[in-house]
Amino acid sequence: MRYARPEFLDDIAADVPLPMIVDGDLGMPLDLSRWECLWEEHGDESELNPSADALPDLDPKDQFLLEDPSTSGPYTSNGYGASGTSTPSASTPIPHVPWLRKTEYLSREGITRSTLSQESKHNMPQTIDISRAAQIRDIEASFGATENFDLTGLKHPNKPNVTALESYEILPDAEIWANAYDLFRFSERPGERPPEVEDPRLDCAILRPMESDGDHFLAYYLTKEDEAAIQFKQSRLARSLEATDDDETTPFHFVRDYETVKVEQDVPNEFLLVLDDGDAKLEDDEIEDQKPKPRRSKGAYYKNIERKMLLKKKRVNAYEAYLDKWDVIKVMHVPMSQEEETEREEALAEVMDPMYLLGRGDVDAEGEVDESIHPPETNNISTGGGALEDEALEVFGEI
Repeated sequence: MRYARPEFLDDIAADVPLPMIVDGDLGMPLDLSRWECLWEEHGDESELNPSADALPDLDPKDQFLLEDPSTSGPYTSNGYGASGTSTPSASTPIPHVPWLRKTEYLSREGITRSTLSQESKHNMPQTIDISRAAQIRDIEASFGATENFDLTGLKHPNKPNVTALESYEILPDAEIWANAYDLFRFSERPGERPPEVEDPRLDCAILRPMESDGDHFLAYYLTKEDEAAIQFKQSRLARSLEATDDDETTPFHFVRDYETVKVEQDVPNEFLLVLDDGDAKLEDDEIEDQKPKPRRSKGAYYKNIERKMLLKKKRVNAYEAYLDKWDVIKVMHVPMSQEEETEREEALAEVMDPMYLLGRGDVDAEGEVDESIHPPETNNISTGGGALEDEALEVFGEI
């Protein structure tokens, strides 16, 4: 109430009851019969009005009342200071504290502004050459780091005793690039087996989206026997993309429902990584009735993860009504449709076609293609390459 008049508190004071009983002496009883000067006409008033030259003796317990609060020492409960009485020379003055203190975020803002102003003076804008020749020169100069690469000079940031033995080129995995991968983590090990028992069925389970009363969850399916899961995985590895329909089915039985606890739509720091030695003989080549895998150069092949989910067991409710519950799912091989093949080729073009970025750079909307990059063909004869194609061939070479 620093900027208000005391009259504004009258209504509040009137509504608050007094915590004491007010008597005639205003709460402090006085025995006026002890002073005769109050009752006699010419009484001695020296007891009530003592002279400054003849002051009565002060009780030692009340001596601290005569000290100056601004120069007094620390106060103790018995009425004395740290040394009984204090002198102004030996006391520590109380620092002046303003009534409006500077808050922490205001001080941080001032420091940040001063730091930014100092950095802006040092980081003056520099002229950068962005011409085509300069970009080609910088790209070619970046390959110089691999020419003088030495494994012995590498040091682990946290483990000084670890040494590097081999290096790999990091490349996109074209074999699985067209597939979308999600990472699922379970709060408990799925299935009915204890954790110490090996379960080969877990890496070929089925998660089916479900809905009940507006709640979305996942139904979890596994094969009954281990042999069925092993045979299913082997048949998938041996089958080629051009295989026809297969009447053989693998049944997956319902285990339980799981609900999502956390879903991360963007996973920038986790990948599927395959270290391929290239010339090393594959163990799968010795397995009969399995398609031979094409050889590829040595490298570390990666594929990004689309989403990451954390699952926990859903409480079983016998009275819950499912919209479409399946007890058994039978899986069989079906060739891809034309639409699925087109979608797969478009996904693979991202890592297989050097013209991918140039072909999609100026596309205005889905289905629209810039004819200057891909000119129309008439009677299977191209009308001629554009300027961007010539530049791409000069940079990337012929496909």
